[in-house]
Amino acid sequence: MTPREPALPAHVILPSDAARPATQALVARDVVRVLGARRVLDGVHLTASPGQRVGLVGENGAGKTTLLRVLAGVDEPDAGQVARPPSLGLLHQEPPFAPADTVADVVAAALAPTRRLLADLDRLARALAERPDDDAAAAYADALERAERQDAWDADRRATLVLQGLGLGHVPTGRRTAHLSGGERSRLALAALLVRRPDALLLDEPTNHLDDDALAFLEGHLRALPGVVVAASHDRTFLDAVCTHLVDLDPTRDGGPTRYTGAYSDHRRARVAERARWEQARADYVAEVAELRHSVDVTARRVAPGRAMRDRNKPAYDRHAGRVQSSVSSRVRNARQRLAELLDDPVPQPPPPLRFRAPAPGTTDGRDADRPLLVAAPATVPGRLHVERVEVADRDRLLVTGPNGAGKSTLLHVLASRAARAAGVRVALLAQEVTFPRPDLTPSQVLRAATPGADDAPSLTDLGLLAPADAARPLAQLSVGQRRRVALALAVVRAPHVLLLDEPSNHLSLALVEDLEAALDVAPAAVVVATHDRWLRRRWQGRELRLAAGRVA
Repeated sequence: MTPREPALPAHVILPSDAARPATQALVARDVVRVLGARRVLDGVHLTASPGQRVGLVGENGAGKTTLLRVLAGVDEPDAGQVARPPSLGLLHQEPPFAPADTVADVVAAALAPTRRLLADLDRLARALAERPDDDAAAAYADALERAERQDAWDADRRATLVLQGLGLGHVPTGRRTAHLSGGERSRLALAALLVRRPDALLLDEPTNHLDDDALAFLEGHLRALPGVVVAASHDRTFLDAVCTHLVDLDPTRDGGPTRYTGAYSDHRRARVAERARWEQARADYVAEVAELRHSVDVTARRVAPGRAMRDRNKPAYDRHAGRVQSSVSSRVRNARQRLAELLDDPVPQPPPPLRFRAPAPGTTDGRDADRPLLVAAPATVPGRLHVERVEVADRDRLLVTGPNGAGKSTLLHVLASRAARAAGVRVALLAQEVTFPRPDLTPSQVLRAATPGADDAPSLTDLGLLAPADAARPLAQLSVGQRRRVALALAVVRAPHVLLLDEPSNHLSLALVEDLEAALDVAPAAVVVATHDRWLRRRWQGRELRLAAGRVA
């Protein structure tokens, strides 16, 4: 039975049946987007030409997802214009599949435009054979050019390779998307876009839920595409491997966004130097303003004060007094003019960066210092995980690695809920998928509810995770990354003795990920991390447990 073709989701723009131009640039001019009372995008310019792969970076809430949605046409800008290539696809952080759709349905929908294009090409070839005039030849040439650009004849084979490359080759095609894991749904949404191969790909955190093999496949696939790629990502290795340019949405002295040629490592060095120059310019500005104000009020008037008349020569004394008064007036006038110029064009204060600060755990009185904090012997979930013994000692550092399906998340849940604990040991888990039952509450309210009676519990601002204004906004109004920060706050606010982190860098800004890694290096708690993050794994200094197909490799 042929799989049904579901209605195309709103994030896909298909070419019309009419003739269309060759692949063109994706251009945004003076884009403004206001959400509620907050101006998320303010006069953004962005140009991505065919063959360019642009990475979007910036703090959580800086507008990366908002910009992608505006570029894709899912949301309309409040001001400004966007010019798009003929076909375009957007990968959401949260895939918008209908629960009844199967894997086969999603693949069929991805292949449908190519199949229509090939059918049109056959029809136009017959029409050209029957009536070989200029119009028929032009229509056929246009359809042929589109088919070649989309590699249409290889689409079915590409679908098979993409599913295998993203680790979905084992998933039954009749399985409904509602019965897939969160990671499988994300990979299926990415696969559908790669199979469709539009002229422009807009990707929101495309590397989440990908293991090493899938990451290598994705990076190679994107580098080979002839069209436009714009990707918002926290994955530093991905940004280095794929991107030809970076656009940073964080504010700078001259506004934003700022475009950098090169990959993440180049951007990182340039951004640090740029921040240092901005801070120095602000310090110089403040010092000069203070000096000029002092000059206007005091210094410019201190010219030969109270000098006595000599030789009883009053005319000469009066002439000298006039010159003094003229000098005073000139100096005051010049100082006031320079001060007015500075105040009319101030150097803005650099926004204070969020700096993650994990609270230190208290002591566990009465605990045997030689006894592990946690012991799972064995750590077993039938059909998903079997490890003979896992121990977590005081101040331990354990990295859990392995391909998708090896049981990394399952192991962390076992350690959080079923492992034997030493007396008084507090354990906290940052799960990969976190939902909040009351999205109408603010992050501050959620944190207070999680720490009843704890008047000294740190706030989100104390932890360096959210600015005060964002901590007072409902969860529903926050970005995915900001909600991830709230989940991290809930994990660390009680100062656990064992902190279990499942893909901690997912959805977090690059700056916060680096802060988090630095905090893990010195945290007095024991830390267990399960991650695909290659940058984090390369610099890991502790133990490593590698899982493969439910066993220790």
